[in-house]
Amino acid sequence: VQLQASGGGLVQAGDSLRLSCEASGLSVSLYAVGWFRQAPGKEREFVCRVSQGGSRAASADSVKDRFTISRDDAKNTVYLHMNTLKPEDTAVYYCAAALYSSALYSGSNAIDYWGKGTLVTVSS
Repeated sequence: VQLQASGGGLVQAGDSLRLSCEASGLSVSLYAVGWFRQAPGKEREFVCRVSQGGSRAASADSVKDRFTISRDDAKNTVYLHMNTLKPEDTAVYYCAAALYSSALYSGSNAIDYWGKGTLVTVSS
């Protein structure tokens, strides 16, 4: 089982970026999927999550109205759409999958799978 995050890079403040999380070895449709990030010297924190089927989504207050999460189960992929990026969004971004959407929160020990991260750097 693998979750592969991609799409990170170096952008300027105000730019947009789309991250992808492609699953292999599992059917992502069976899982709620979330995005987390870890900035240098900080704990990993919850960013966004989407339930199975995409009917429910939630975002951290720090990214609300700027970031959205979507999923394409036919492609076994979940996306994080990031708009109006700020320097404080600089972090390694990770995707994660859990059977229950409620398990996708900062510090959770109930997440089934973690992907390797992708680095997003936002310059001012």
